[in-house]
Amino acid sequence: MSKTINHLLLQVVFTLSAATIGLGQEKPNILFIMSDDHTSQAIGAYATLLKSLNPTPTIDSLAQDGICFDNAFCTNAICTPSRACIITGQYNHNNGVFDLGGRIASKNQVLPILMRAGGYQTAMIGKWHLKTEPNFDYYKVLPGQGSYFDTVFRIQGEKPWPKNTIQYKGSHSSDVITDATLNWLSDHRDTSKPFFICHQYKAPHDFFESHPRYDDYLEDIDIPEPETLWNKPDSWGSLATRGFQDELIPHIGTSIGRRNPRRSYAVDLPKQFPNEFKWDSTNPNLLDSDVKHLAYQAYLKKYLRCVKGVDDNLKRLFDYLKKNNLFDNTVIIYTGDQGFWLGEKDYQDKRWAYDPSQRMPLIIRYPKAIPAGSRSDALVENVDFPALMLDFAGLAPPKTMQGRSFRSICEGKPEPKDWKKAVYYRYWMHMAHHDNPGEMAIRTKTHKLIFFYGCDYQGENQTPPAWELYDLRSDPEEINNLYGKPAFAAIQKELKAKLASLRLKIGDDGSHYPACESIIQEFWDYDESDRQKAIAVSNKFRVAREASLKAK
Repeated sequence: MSKTINHLLLQVVFTLSAATIGLGQEKPNILFIMSDDHTSQAIGAYATLLKSLNPTPTIDSLAQDGICFDNAFCTNAICTPSRACIITGQYNHNNGVFDLGGRIASKNQVLPILMRAGGYQTAMIGKWHLKTEPNFDYYKVLPGQGSYFDTVFRIQGEKPWPKNTIQYKGSHSSDVITDATLNWLSDHRDTSKPFFICHQYKAPHDFFESHPRYDDYLEDIDIPEPETLWNKPDSWGSLATRGFQDELIPHIGTSIGRRNPRRSYAVDLPKQFPNEFKWDSTNPNLLDSDVKHLAYQAYLKKYLRCVKGVDDNLKRLFDYLKKNNLFDNTVIIYTGDQGFWLGEKDYQDKRWAYDPSQRMPLIIRYPKAIPAGSRSDALVENVDFPALMLDFAGLAPPKTMQGRSFRSICEGKPEPKDWKKAVYYRYWMHMAHHDNPGEMAIRTKTHKLIFFYGCDYQGENQTPPAWELYDLRSDPEEINNLYGKPAFAAIQKELKAKLASLRLKIGDDGSHYPACESIIQEFWDYDESDRQKAIAVSNKFRVAREASLKAK
């Protein structure tokens, strides 16, 4: 768990005394921008399928002027845990935020504490999602998930947190979050200090409510559809994601079309927006393909309209910085809190260890040091983000932080020889909300090994354990599972050993939830006996799930 405040303050003293970068010279401002669920597939600088739609010209301009990271990853693809990693520089099993119920106490919000101690004026504006009071000089944050319209903020005031609130009737969250940052810059900024702002949008989080001015955007456009929305080869997946004889395909991972009878956009969009969508997914005269096409087109248009609202608002923000001669002296970082599925494999939401949800967009602009139009395939994790920001601020990260700065990579230098060769992933919220099994993974630049251990914190509610191995060089879409194939035995053994070693190195040693760890160890070797046990688990889970659906 996180260190105490007394230990943290000692680390602050060490940090300030050890910092040499930035002394005697002007420190840059730092603007950290994070949108919720904005995946790289919906950013022009990354997109292939959607690139022709030009969804993000403002964000793309950051990439043109700075660096775009192709291998930036979250360690847990869900909102609260990702934000906790960024505010602490620790993996979730160390900062204590395993799932959406987690929180980071004000005294343990290391990043803003160190920024303030280093001479920065700090502000947190927009989606916070860490429950406790933000430890910033100024904050104006959404309560919980927040609402798209008639936006409410929690603010500083006479009453204790979280009782001071203000509401903007008739507003859209993307607009008023931007208004709030512009207002802080113009009316609250101490011009004698550099600023550190976390500017964080709710959009484009599900269910994608955009401002009415975007209702016509993409209206007459047929959005390109990913091939895997329609076709997945038999080589894809495992017992964990398909079941023994595909019996779990309807029950693992929520869907775009009718595949998952419990939750899908085919069913949910007409329920959520009855005035917009009139199809009836239960209509037997509608083919599955028709329903899936309708749901995908509606889903993508709503999502991209929210993205458009973010991009347009960032133009307003950047125009202000340019007008006030702040743009080029500000390190601007753009990211999402994780990736998001845009119909690939007929999945929605995030959570999976597969790339569409594990990968984060990461674009950084600072023309004084970062070469324009550069890209990097260096492996970066969200736990590295705070160390990077501290480095640009001229501050050394404390020993409590597990992440490392990658500033030299941003500035065009080769990856350090001791830079990480693999990243770690763990999703703990077994079968919560979107029917994703508990899983862990290791990813290198060339391969990914995923272990679906399939149980909750208490080792219960099991789904079938299984392993998946993908060669990302020949199979970037992760559709040909190579685990158990003799030709890949060597790389399989190597990655499994590296995964075990990496877990110990970063502190995920199984002590946090011993009953869960017992299941992990039981199926780690995955011999034929383990496989047969997994088949039995699959059948048991199918029977229980079908009975549950029938009861409803």
